[in-house]
Amino acid sequence: MLTEKTTLTADGEAGIEDRDVVLRIEGLKTYFYTEEGEIPAVDGVDLTLERGKTLAIVGESGCGKSVTAFSILRLIQKPGKILGGKIKFFPKGGEVIDMVALDEKDDRLYHVRGGCISMIFQEPMTALSPVHTIGSQICEAILLHQEVTKTEARRLAAEMLEKVGIPNPSERLNQYSHEMSGGMRQRAMIAMALVCRPEVLIADEPTTALDVTIQAQILRLIKNLQKEIGTSVIFITHDLGVVAQVADDVAVMYLGRVVERASVREVLKSPLHPYTAALLESLPCMDSLQEHLPAITGSVPSLTEIPAGCPFHPRCSHAEAGVCDVGGPPNLEALNNGRLVACLRAEEIAQAHS
Repeated sequence: MLTEKTTLTADGEAGIEDRDVVLRIEGLKTYFYTEEGEIPAVDGVDLTLERGKTLAIVGESGCGKSVTAFSILRLIQKPGKILGGKIKFFPKGGEVIDMVALDEKDDRLYHVRGGCISMIFQEPMTALSPVHTIGSQICEAILLHQEVTKTEARRLAAEMLEKVGIPNPSERLNQYSHEMSGGMRQRAMIAMALVCRPEVLIADEPTTALDVTIQAQILRLIKNLQKEIGTSVIFITHDLGVVAQVADDVAVMYLGRVVERASVREVLKSPLHPYTAALLESLPCMDSLQEHLPAITGSVPSLTEIPAGCPFHPRCSHAEAGVCDVGGPPNLEALNNGRLVACLRAEEIAQAHS
């Protein structure tokens, strides 16, 4: 393990002091090897999560959001493999840990996973064990990461269920996941993720498949618990409407690469990458007079058939032949205003919108 005081990120961005950073990803590459060939699910991702803040990772299905999250916790299974890059975790009062460099049997990996960095999985029905009670699963997490008795672990589990808004928590500890509603299961998953008071919480589309009322409750719950515990959050979603409610910073992903990074205000007010702008235009608006919502033409291509040049150019209204469709994908670079965008025509687009 190394103690570092670097102030520059891998992509050349004016760096944030390490004391203000809890997680920094540099050049992460996670590929899958299948019968169809090599699939670059995550291809050179750079991200920075500041302490106490929320970073939203946005993009359509298949853009690499969840694979990035699973890579952070080293949960990638065969035929997947992390090929390169660094995932630096900066624990309070401890030394920097590079999650990629840790051996699978290293005790530090199990200490970080579930203890220092926790995850709310996308579908609690499949993430929770159907043959163990909710209480036994939460208590297992507590006993694994804290030196407490079984009685104390059960008390802590009941307290956390109460904090996440589950009534009669002592009774709910004895229930199985199939005995709970979707909203209750999601709250139980959040309780399990937060019971060890992690420094980083990864929320992988935690409101998917929930009705709008429960969605609002879950988002409010995560924000309130974040303030109380001081946890930093990576919030993965495809819904930019949700991003506006929860995020401080936004990273937009497309085909395994980050195409734009900025504060949530900058992204929502003046998106610079055509893909980000297209995502925003497809959101319903109360004051819009349009009969039909604009849609992004085409669909996300297969990762085995990534087009040459900018991967988004076949769907992009700003694409220019001979410029956007040749060579490799553009790098994430800072414009004159400091915004990070991976687009060869970003300067022209920014000037046209100014």
